[in-house]
Amino acid sequence: MSTASYRNSKLYSVQAGNNGSGLSGPLYGSDKHNIVYMTESFNSPSYDDLNFFMDSPHSEELIHPSNLTQSPFESSFLGLKTDENAYDLESLISQSPDEVGYDEGKMRLKLQELEHALLDDEDDEVMIGPEPSMDLDEDWAGPLRNMMLHDSPKESTSSESSNLSSVSTSRIPKQLLFECAAMISEGSYEEASMIINELRQMVSIQGDPSQRIAAYMVEGLAARLASSGKLLYKALKCKEPPSFERLASMQVLFEVCPCFKFGFMAANEAIIEAVKNEKTVHIIDFDVNQGNQYFELIRSLAKRHGKSIQLRLTGVDDPESVQRSIGGLNNIGQKLGALAEDVGLPFEFRAVPARTPLITPEMLQYRAEEALVVNFAFQLHHMPDESVSTTNQRDQLLRMVKSLNPKLVTIVEQDVNTNTTPFLFRFSEAYSYYSAIFESLDATLPRESQDRVNVEKQCLARDIVNIIACEGEERIERYEVAGKWRARMLMAGFQPRRISQNVSNSIQELIVKQYCNKYEIKEEMDALNFGWEGKNLIVASAWT
Repeated sequence: MSTASYRNSKLYSVQAGNNGSGLSGPLYGSDKHNIVYMTESFNSPSYDDLNFFMDSPHSEELIHPSNLTQSPFESSFLGLKTDENAYDLESLISQSPDEVGYDEGKMRLKLQELEHALLDDEDDEVMIGPEPSMDLDEDWAGPLRNMMLHDSPKESTSSESSNLSSVSTSRIPKQLLFECAAMISEGSYEEASMIINELRQMVSIQGDPSQRIAAYMVEGLAARLASSGKLLYKALKCKEPPSFERLASMQVLFEVCPCFKFGFMAANEAIIEAVKNEKTVHIIDFDVNQGNQYFELIRSLAKRHGKSIQLRLTGVDDPESVQRSIGGLNNIGQKLGALAEDVGLPFEFRAVPARTPLITPEMLQYRAEEALVVNFAFQLHHMPDESVSTTNQRDQLLRMVKSLNPKLVTIVEQDVNTNTTPFLFRFSEAYSYYSAIFESLDATLPRESQDRVNVEKQCLARDIVNIIACEGEERIERYEVAGKWRARMLMAGFQPRRISQNVSNSIQELIVKQYCNKYEIKEEMDALNFGWEGKNLIVASAWT
């Protein structure tokens, strides 16, 4: 692949090919993986390795780990207290959550039983394997290192330190990460703090995938230990680069980790197939994002139907959306409208300025003569479910959509459970999932690429910290596995619609031509799964 386009440049605009196939992404030029950039470097002094966590909370705002008698995460929210005799670390990592026993409060037990009965949760196994040694990266630790040094125990006997050191030095970073997570879960905060300090001397955000994932995950553990997950996550959002740069990194992520793009492509083809005989189509999208999916959909509809079909697109313009600071969805709508005019497709765009939970059918202005399609691409996992609140906004939204009687509903989501699993298993799930993503990035971006660093910091690190450090309503990255989405859709009254085999064939051809054979596609229970070396990353499904 061409790597020059990724080096020290700023993503400004995108150009797409005009083949209209619906299967070649809008962000590519004629060469494989060529993304169009302005040759302007982004080297903001407020965004470098040293300052990534510089807005993390001051130590006086935090709970001193050595003064805790109970973990802040052994809360009524989880209703869970770890039985330290129920497992050892090695068996924990190799087992699924369903195989390990733990005590639950009565209410939580009933919820768990109901969930397993209805949603048939199956979690992937994660095994420990050897890792290469890691070099020191002084830039990464930042103020959180100082915070942990300040909050960690000041006094320990030399024998205690020596014993821990002798144990730690014989372990690789991955093993130390899991050992630290187990210690935090058990309430062994002093030992966990010492391991965190040691890990920070071993990991690097400039290293290989195993080094980089360890660097980000250790900061999530530090934030959890310091009870600062909520504050740290907010600090990351406040300290992020200009919104344009944030969007640019998201754009690059969707391209260089093609499983995301494959999900868009599968959803588009399902939509095109469903509306092939319709005159007027109305698509409602609760997270249009930057419109990537619709640039190609407009081209495909124009090529296949021309002016014989009219497209209306309604986008929910959530006030927390990354687009708000740069003009909201109206800017995206104008670009989509300009493209539709160029290709001769009648098109109308409307933004609904409201938070998703507050959307009502009347606000969407659906017309009886329209074929209605609802698209959920990487959005539903942000909706709190029954494990967060009895309101259960996730299922509530699905039931509201069902009441509209849509012709088709498409869902594209990450295929991993970070929603209802207890902390230790969620940590294991996150490690397995993001390790695969980091490895796939190495196949498409050079190790020295600044775009790779930006993608991992801006798009992936925040998710990792939120998943590991936060609980309750503050944990917003609540992904679910394909089986759970299927159960939710069935309970809301939907039936699965198989995505055409032509889609699988076309994506497989694209993998062969433009990517490496480590990317995989497979069909399971009418859904398409896109993954990396046997690990499912993205799942796309269609429903009626």
